[in-house]
Amino acid sequence: MQVSHTPAAVSAAFDDPNLVALAGLVPVMRLAERCGLSGLVTQKVELSGTTNGAGASAGAKVSSIVAGMAAGADSIDDLHVLRHGAMPALFRGVRAPSTLGTFLRAFTHGHALQLHAVHRRFLGQLAAHTPLLPGADQMVFIDVDSTHKRVYGRAKQGAEYGRFKGIRTLHPLLATICTPTSRPVIATVRMRRGKAADSRGAPKFVSEALATAVEAGCTGTRILRADSQFYNAGVIAACRRAGAHFSITCGMNPSIKRAIHTLPDQAWQQITYPTAVPDPATGELISDAEVAEIPAYTAFASRTKAERVTARLIVRRVRDLAKPAVVGEQGELFPVWRYHPFFTDQPAQTLQAEREHRHHAVIEQVIADSKASALAHLPSAHFHANAAWLTLWAMTYNLLRATGAQASAFHARATTATIRTHLVHVPARIARSGRRITLHLPHNWPWQHAWTHLFSTAHGPAG
Repeated sequence: MQVSHTPAAVSAAFDDPNLVALAGLVPVMRLAERCGLSGLVTQKVELSGTTNGAGASAGAKVSSIVAGMAAGADSIDDLHVLRHGAMPALFRGVRAPSTLGTFLRAFTHGHALQLHAVHRRFLGQLAAHTPLLPGADQMVFIDVDSTHKRVYGRAKQGAEYGRFKGIRTLHPLLATICTPTSRPVIATVRMRRGKAADSRGAPKFVSEALATAVEAGCTGTRILRADSQFYNAGVIAACRRAGAHFSITCGMNPSIKRAIHTLPDQAWQQITYPTAVPDPATGELISDAEVAEIPAYTAFASRTKAERVTARLIVRRVRDLAKPAVVGEQGELFPVWRYHPFFTDQPAQTLQAEREHRHHAVIEQVIADSKASALAHLPSAHFHANAAWLTLWAMTYNLLRATGAQASAFHARATTATIRTHLVHVPARIARSGRRITLHLPHNWPWQHAWTHLFSTAHGPAG
């Protein structure tokens, strides 16, 4: 491919007032309107006590930030992308980046909790209006994990040296919901200081995530999955209060080691991974492992009787590739294994339970998505402004997931970056006639049918 004209024959001018670069925002924000985003913000978020008008028109400001994030903005200045060409003809109430920055800096902890309430109800509305979580009446998985977001500004509140030596971070906590056939959506998020322990506030956070799943129409079996940092009595108690199952990785403490050593050789079942996974110590790919189960293991035995929990301990073991099987001329005397136990009360068979537990890693895709989009930066020096930004990203992520689910089967499984490229970043020319606006989009756009289906559904009669 090469340019078809000489340099002298080509010129450019930014002078057409009837063009937009983000025609896909029309059906996306129409879907947000149908799910009541602005109304929920007006109802729930009240920025009282501000003297600079920051709390006025909160619904329009939240919608502007969500639209900018849907377009790919990862900083407050990037929200200026909404103010170009014919965008004022398509949207009203778009606020300037400086106004939106003032709005975010007015948030306090209480206001951030109000925005969380909007997020929960907005997710419920998205699930009701789109096929966001197919099969939620049968089985859903709620995954909990934390991540660290590196920050560079020394004035950022809450940024501290934590897990990573010499690196200042903030420490978000998030929970996602998915079904066996759907991509995950975000149930809830929390912004925390860089030194916050992974499990700090986890029982309350888990309770909120499980309640959000119910609001999103998850009436089937609910299984909470988490890593070893959430292996504590409080998290399991929260699951049982909510009527949910749990599947939580547990470390190799002395009690678990003793239990594993009691397993006879014939208890181990062979399992083959459909795709090889890297060994955590050596990086080598492994495709085979063995799995065994202790059907009645009592966890937290040193605690009070009310806190003890008896459930299944399922253990996966793989050959320790870091230790060679043969040294010199002497063969190995006995195999060396690495053990990976998890504690669960879910009803599936042993091998199926192990496969489903390993699928907890799907939450890492959401974390990677966040750092490649709106969470590439945490844009403010104010902690609660960044907390609000995190929640607004979660709302935007769910909106884009609903957009993909509405557009086509392919986009229901695609990443949000792909959804932006295919469905949002579509240029268009606006034509006006008889009080009607027509969007003229590129001829032979490869994803024309998905875009058209999304547009007609978002603008059709309410279901």
